[in-house]
Amino acid sequence: MYRTLDAEKIVATLDQLELRIRERFPGAGLVQVCSELALVARQTQERSRQIGGPQFGLRVGVATLLVAVTGLLVYVGIRVSASTRTTDDLAGTIQGIDAAVNLFVLTGVVLFFLFSLEERLKRRRALKALHELRSIIHVIDMHQLTKDPSTEVAVSRATTSSPKRTLDAFQLVRYLDYCSEMLSLTAKVAVLYAQSFPDPVVTEAVNDLERTAGSLSQKIWQKISILEHSGGARAEPC
Repeated sequence: MYRTLDAEKIVATLDQLELRIRERFPGAGLVQVCSELALVARQTQERSRQIGGPQFGLRVGVATLLVAVTGLLVYVGIRVSASTRTTDDLAGTIQGIDAAVNLFVLTGVVLFFLFSLEERLKRRRALKALHELRSIIHVIDMHQLTKDPSTEVAVSRATTSSPKRTLDAFQLVRYLDYCSEMLSLTAKVAVLYAQSFPDPVVTEAVNDLERTAGSLSQKIWQKISILEHSGGARAEPC
């Protein structure tokens, strides 16, 4: 029970987080980002289940091809054997054996392709979905990018092109904390793919996504630390 991630619990946590952001910052773009992330998490719940499960239609097709290839090999083997017994031409016999060997090698390549087809298709689907989650991570980072704590701890003057600062120190901490939570939950959504389909390539892609999310979250917590040490952020419910 506590050894795997529960997709439904992740979705419920994201729904709760969206409500918290909406109540604290109604109309903020971060609300829509969290809503989109919750939608992706729901889709991931079904996608990861499909990727991790057997593809029966594909397996039937592969089995049919395997039977056909095996029949072809048997037929060619019989023809080569008959040709070898009925001819005294050494060159022709060698040529027939060489053609049979080439056919066997080609057949081995085809068989390897067929046996690995399901795994490669699953991997492609998982990597495509992980790319979508990686994009969401960077969207979250863009939303916190202009939330600069320096205006709360130092005297500075804005320029004409400076972004508008509408949040006080406490609101800024809450906003940044929500961004950090979203990054963490995005990584957890990604882990669902590695959990249902433990492929080395997919697992490495998930680990890379987690490292990216962790690195961005660390930058956010550096901002929060600056604000907390300045004394501008007072403790209130999240």
